Amino acid sequence: MGRDVMLAGRVVAVTGGARGIGRAVATALVAEGARVAVGDLDADLAAEAAAGLGPNAAGLALDATDRGSFTRFLDAARDRFGPPDVLVNNAGVMHLGPFLGEPDDATARQVDVNLHGVLLGMKLALPAMVARGDGHVVNVSSLAGRIGLPGGVTYSATKHAVVGASEALRWELRGTGVEISVLVPGVVDTELAAGEAPTRLGVLTTEEVAGAVVAVLRRPRFEVVVPRAAGALLRAGSLLPRRPREAAARAIGVDRVLAAADPAARAAYEARAARRNAPSP
Repeated sequence: MGRDVMLAGRVVAVTGGARGIGRAVATALVAEGARVAVGDLDADLAAEAAAGLGPNAAGLALDATDRGSFTRFLDAARDRFGPPDVLVNNAGVMHLGPFLGEPDDATARQVDVNLHGVLLGMKLALPAMVARGDGHVVNVSSLAGRIGLPGGVTYSATKHAVVGASEALRWELRGTGVEISVLVPGVVDTELAAGEAPTRLGVLTTEEVAGAVVAVLRRPRFEVVVPRAAGALLRAGSLLPRRPREAAARAIGVDRVLAAADPAARAAYEARAARRNAPSP
C-alpha cells in the first residue's frame, strides 16, 4: 500500500467495457499507456469501442456469468497483449421497482452478473497474479453497496456483497503482492442510471469515475468512494445511531434516488436488460 505504480505497458482486462463506466475506464487507461482488453456481452460494440482507442485496445466478447466465456476472454487478452496485470470487474445490470413485484428472472440476472460475474472473474484472473506476486483487481460496487436503497433491493444486495467479498479476499491475499480495491460511485451519468432521482451529491460523469480507477491503480488502496463528499458522509454516518443516520440520508435525498426513478426515462435500458434475461431460442 502507498506504492506508486506505473500504468504504461500494464495489461488491463475491463468487463462491461463497451459502454458507460467501462468504456471511460478503457479510454483513460489507454491514455495512460496501458494495453486494454475491452470485454462485453455486445461483442460488436466492444470491437467498436476498442477500434476508437487504437492498437493498445482490443474488443472481445464476454459473458461475465459464463466460465467458458470469461476464460476465453482472459486467454484472448493474454494472447494479444500478455498476461493481465489488472482486472476491472465493471459489468453490471440494475432493475428498479418495488421488490415484491420484481420478476424472478430480473432478480436472478442481477445476482448472476453483479455478484457471480465478479466472483468468477476473480477466480479466473487471480491465480496467475498470485503466482507472479503482482496484480490488481478493482471491483466496481456502488453507493447502493454501502447504503441499502429502496427501489433497488436486489441491486443493493449484490453491490453490498461485492464490498464484502472484496474485503474478505483482501484479507486472504495479504502478503501475496496482489491488490484488491472496491470502487463505490454515487449516481453516474450512464444508461444504467437513467431516470434516477437527483440527490444533493450531484451526478458523476463516467470520466470522473474512470479517473478514480486510474488513481487507485497508480496508488493502491482498498475502498474508493466518489464523489469525495459521499465518502465523508459514509464515514460520518458510521458513527451515528440508525435513526439520525437515516434522517441524514433522507435530507440528502439518497432514499429517493432509486425509488423515485422515472420509469419512462428508464424504459429503453430496462427493455434491453430484459432481452438479455430472455432464454436463448
